[in-house]
Amino acid sequence: FELLFSVPDDNDPAILVVKGLIESYPKVDAKLFIGLKTVGPNGKINNMVHPYEAAKYDHIVISDSGIMMTPTSLHEMVHCLKPDVGLVLQMPYCATRKGFGAVYQQVYFGTMQARNCLSANAVNINCSTGMSSLLRRSVLDVAGGLQSFGKYLAEDHFIAEAVRSQGYKVVLASTPALQNSGNCSIEEFHQRMIRWAQLRVSMVPSLILFEPFGESILLGLITSASFYFLFGISPLAFLLGHMLVWFLSDYILFRIVENGPLPFSKFEFLVAWLFREVLSPYIILRCHLQDHVIWRNNKYQLHWGGQVELKNSKLEVVDVSA
Repeated sequence: FELLFSVPDDNDPAILVVKGLIESYPKVDAKLFIGLKTVGPNGKINNMVHPYEAAKYDHIVISDSGIMMTPTSLHEMVHCLKPDVGLVLQMPYCATRKGFGAVYQQVYFGTMQARNCLSANAVNINCSTGMSSLLRRSVLDVAGGLQSFGKYLAEDHFIAEAVRSQGYKVVLASTPALQNSGNCSIEEFHQRMIRWAQLRVSMVPSLILFEPFGESILLGLITSASFYFLFGISPLAFLLGHMLVWFLSDYILFRIVENGPLPFSKFEFLVAWLFREVLSPYIILRCHLQDHVIWRNNKYQLHWGGQVELKNSKLEVVDVSA
């Protein structure tokens, strides 16, 4: 195996860390690439083209800098790479960190995001997130190589589509991708979720109509009104029962994803869960009111079909996290 690290410029603080690791483990085949190769508006792709072209092996793991790998993660991902599988993904989740912002993000990914990702995967719908993935370079090269996806901001979605179009499966590994960023700002997390929602809508426009009905509050209001009209059941009682069942289902799902006890108190889970459910309409509304995508210091014009156009020229500061 080999380890290929890539940073966009000489000012990246990770350079000292990587150089220190390479010096500490001289027997490990590792290289550090500094600088972008611009192939499109996607800064993450621009940052990865050099190491992708230099890679020696067909099996390539792409892992964002904010992902914490467990000792068994790579083994489990490779185990999933059967002959008919072209891409193995880790479902996004979060490592346990301190602060309410961290709890909120962990509950977000362990409930709503996990529910959507697992259900989509079960019915063979593309719900790919590329923060941690294992792919076959030979399969990706047939689709034009990594550089051909630089025109998209959601390159993970289109890489999965390219793999599936060749008859290969896209599967989930048994362990999730543990996001371990030191930044737990709720506002920045909301901006990230707004960006994800904008990209989803641009690629699958039907979500404009269907996505809001996957949220507990709107669905509860509609069904409680319907049951009152049809059967005379108290709307308030039905809504409270609906929210209780939804909460318990999310709690069970979170425990399954966490694969253990809650890493924080039940009260913190409840508050974070309510916070997510109440603010979900805000995320959806902001997604539709904003006609551009903000990715760190860059502004992109988003077009139908998922392609983006860079509106400023600060590619050197584009964040390479998911």
